[in-house]
Amino acid sequence: MLLITSIIAAILALIFIKLSLAVIGLRRKNKVGLGSGGHEDLERAIRTQGNFAEYVPIGIILIACLELNGAPWWLVAVPGIALIIGRLIHAKGMNTPPPDFSKRVLGMKFTFFTLIALAVLNLGWSLFYLAN
Repeated sequence: MLLITSIIAAILALIFIKLSLAVIGLRRKNKVGLGSGGHEDLERAIRTQGNFAEYVPIGIILIACLELNGAPWWLVAVPGIALIIGRLIHAKGMNTPPPDFSKRVLGMKFTFFTLIALAVLNLGWSLFYLAN
């Protein structure tokens, strides 16, 4: 079972829905069907949602692989929580006018370090089991 992954994925899905609703709301407000129509707030919302959609799937896949391969729950939960925190910080930094680049950068650091940690954990865990 993927209990930890399910919780993490559900939380990330809720965040994605919130980001998507923000884009939809700004599209309606600004009467823009495609693109940003030159509206900076809409452009930020679009990129925040897009960035989330670009990075989260690989994180969830790596978290699920780790859990499926029998890693302890905490070794799955900690990077999952870090991914959630990183994505929230990034979104806050992107959507606070003017963009708060320190939060944006911090959010991406959380995200990258988490993905790197997950890749290393998966490699290490898999190689450990292959060697035994």
